[in-house]
Amino acid sequence: MESITVVSLLDVIGELFSDEISIAVSNTKEYIYYRPSRRIDLKIKPGDLVKEGTITHKALVSKKKISEFINRDVFGIPYHGMAVPFLHEGRLEGCVTAVYPALTEGKSVVTVKTQDGWIPIPFSQVVYLEAKDKKTFVHTVSYSGSHKNTLQDFEFRLPKDYFIRCHRSFIVNVNHIKEIYPDTHSTFLLSMDNGDKIPVSQSYSSYFRKLLGF
Repeated sequence: MESITVVSLLDVIGELFSDEISIAVSNTKEYIYYRPSRRIDLKIKPGDLVKEGTITHKALVSKKKISEFINRDVFGIPYHGMAVPFLHEGRLEGCVTAVYPALTEGKSVVTVKTQDGWIPIPFSQVVYLEAKDKKTFVHTVSYSGSHKNTLQDFEFRLPKDYFIRCHRSFIVNVNHIKEIYPDTHSTFLLSMDNGDKIPVSQSYSSYFRKLLGF
């Protein structure tokens, strides 16, 4: 079998991701690979230094996975992303970063499809999001609608300070939780202010408790 170059391998791996996702790989100081997506291009070039304030820099400094929204101050383009540092024999070697476009610049609404058309919903009014029947449904106190994005997409796009993934099928807005109950079928059951009950699965329970402080 002929040898495979790192760049060729990364190009092939990049094809596994959505056309909306850019991929960047760095060592501890500079980028060594960059594959822009069709929707977002941070204009990174191999050899560019990793800038302070980027999720790549934050992941390298913390040596932990970082997932958050970065405003336009760093690259001139707002984006969401996830950066995962990699180590070899305990020593930090670099970081792999996936970059997602912001839904819209300065956007603070989710536009959902209803039977009659589309409704833009402010983030603050979203009670929870649900993955069901290969669709994502956005629920408010008064109505619900579907959206083309997956829950994973929403995890990167929604404000992290009050939207929490609590189950493989649910993301909740903590400002709309009325009460939290222990439950036999899941770790917890959330009573939302629109009357619905949302489970917190065991795999998310410790993370959920830590964020809510109980």
